[in-house]
Amino acid sequence: MENRSLIYVMDPMCSWCWAFSKTLDNWLQQHPDLDVLWVMGGLAPDSDEPMPQSMREAIASTWQRIESQTGTRFNYDFWTRNTPRRSTYPSCRAVIAAGELHPQGRQLMSKAIQQAYYLEAKNPSDTNILIECAASIGLDEIQFAELLSSELIDSKLNSELEFCKSLGVQGFPALLLVNNESITPLALGYSTLDKIEKRFRETH
Repeated sequence: MENRSLIYVMDPMCSWCWAFSKTLDNWLQQHPDLDVLWVMGGLAPDSDEPMPQSMREAIASTWQRIESQTGTRFNYDFWTRNTPRRSTYPSCRAVIAAGELHPQGRQLMSKAIQQAYYLEAKNPSDTNILIECAASIGLDEIQFAELLSSELIDSKLNSELEFCKSLGVQGFPALLLVNNESITPLALGYSTLDKIEKRFRETH
């Protein structure tokens, strides 16, 4: 029997990962036998600096492009309700921390962050929003908050960033099939269900 599993490299604040999330869910439902290792790619390090206007406009236009190409919904109120910062490491740490507290914590937390950010126009660069997301998936807020700011979680994020480099992954989302010793990309960047399935079948 082949020993096959998946590595999914993502960042919960990556807009293309948000667009890809439904495709991935649908594809995984067709392959319930595959275990998925969720790895945090870390788009942008910690920062307290407000995002420059030019970057805000660039990201908002990316959202519009993704929306027109894929039909994915975005809540543009985010840009007027918040002071955006180019800082995704906190949300990556939150996903890792949730994984320490719940067997499906990484998937659940990623989805909670994506919903808060893209649909509810909340800022997951802020710790209080991450704690809110943790509570929404049933985690203990105090336990989660302590873990989120711990050296353990920071160290685990750094290890995952190194792991991404070792895989040669430079953009997200990235879905990789691990088949015994070999690693085959099923998606490097946004992809459709049909394309992923075709690549998957070609590996048989």
